[in-house]
Amino acid sequence: VAADEGILHASGSGVPPVTKDYCIIYNSNWVSLPKSLDNATFTTLENLTSTVLCSSAEVPSGLMKDKAVVVMRGNCTFLEKARIAQSLGAKMLLIASKSRLPAISDNKTDFEDVTLPIALIRYNDIVDMQLVLGNEVNVTLYSPPLPEFDYSMVVIFLIAVFTVALGGYWSGVAELENLKAVASPGERETRWKKEENVTFTPITVILFVVICCVMLVLLYFFYKWLVYVIISVFCLASAMSLYNCLAALIGEIPFGQCRITCSNKTIEVRLIFLAVFCISAAVVWAVFRNEDRWAWILQDILGVAFCLNFIKTLKMPNFKSCVILLGLLLLYDVFFVFITPFITKNGASIMVEVAAGPFGNSEKLPVVIRVPRLEHSASTLCDLPFSLLGFGDIIVPGLLVAYCRRFDVQTRSSSVYYISCTIAYAVGMVLTFIVLALMKMGQPALLYLVPCTLITSSLIAWRRKEMKKFWKGSSYQVGWRP
Repeated sequence: VAADEGILHASGSGVPPVTKDYCIIYNSNWVSLPKSLDNATFTTLENLTSTVLCSSAEVPSGLMKDKAVVVMRGNCTFLEKARIAQSLGAKMLLIASKSRLPAISDNKTDFEDVTLPIALIRYNDIVDMQLVLGNEVNVTLYSPPLPEFDYSMVVIFLIAVFTVALGGYWSGVAELENLKAVASPGERETRWKKEENVTFTPITVILFVVICCVMLVLLYFFYKWLVYVIISVFCLASAMSLYNCLAALIGEIPFGQCRITCSNKTIEVRLIFLAVFCISAAVVWAVFRNEDRWAWILQDILGVAFCLNFIKTLKMPNFKSCVILLGLLLLYDVFFVFITPFITKNGASIMVEVAAGPFGNSEKLPVVIRVPRLEHSASTLCDLPFSLLGFGDIIVPGLLVAYCRRFDVQTRSSSVYYISCTIAYAVGMVLTFIVLALMKMGQPALLYLVPCTLITSSLIAWRRKEMKKFWKGSSYQVGWRP
């Protein structure tokens, strides 16, 4: 069975005509579609979605003559529909589906007497076509080749490297403040009250990975309920993260420090306005999250803030914990992407299914950075109109980069670990994109990011003869307590 993605180019009857493209699924073994719209021949569309075309008696005589016909899926096969449509003079057969578009699976030999193009299209697209283009629509089919590289990947790369580098640097700034607090007894109490870091031990690392596995499996089976739980958690966590990030910047501005007192507590007025702004940003995203034209910008801003706050707040105490965390999550990523297709009934990986929304669910998990694809192709319409990078592909290597930065601060090593690990992360991202372009399928980015960052960090420590200290961590880990 060959299931290929193509494009239905529809044109309205206005002047100038309004046009729009829609996804189709066709079988290239049965029909060969042109690769561009050059010299395209348009056919008038006849909307017969009130019938399933399992009998020629369902359609008045002459209604299909020289037209592109769209009918609903029904109890009869594609072959039966195609023969009826061809016998009634149709030039093209479109079969509308209300569920996810399946592969066209009838045998090729049965279609040797069928000459008209056959394609599957989403029913919602037919409804949209009437709303946007009107009742008089002309259509044609084509299938442009996949682009070798989509430049949205460059934007994804810049966002990812910027977030990892800034998160690691911020963690190093917090570490330097901790060290100063230890050295200055007068600042200890104030610093410990402000300190919000959480330190991972090897045991908590293993527990964290187990929770990730359980959560992914639960999402696979109970997606339509849990997706709203994840959306709610994301709104709350991203609003808090955005507040923490912006509050750190505002704290460096020596103006507008007007304060008010309430219940014996003093707070800056500007921080109240900041909290309202951050909550409003999360609420606006939640309401308009399915608005593809601009909601992705707000999601990316909230996502970057979430990743930055996570990298800064969660501390890895030593390289040993980093190796355990990154190694286990690498296995987790590979297992749920490459191994689970051999286990699931439909042969799809659990990771890909959850990312896309299992069983055609329209709600998507907001745990990704997404950027609209810039190159026009059928995949943009049919599969994913956005290039995606999961938060885990930023946070997990980012925790190692943050540890390297803190180790630089502790040992006064001129940022050599931090810079090297950040460059290694960038190289891993480039390698991920190269493999993605060559294989034309989604890749678990940690498969390339983890080896690049771990090996580079190890080589630097070995070259500087600091591997033992780097492995076990500095004697200063979580600060001094009285």
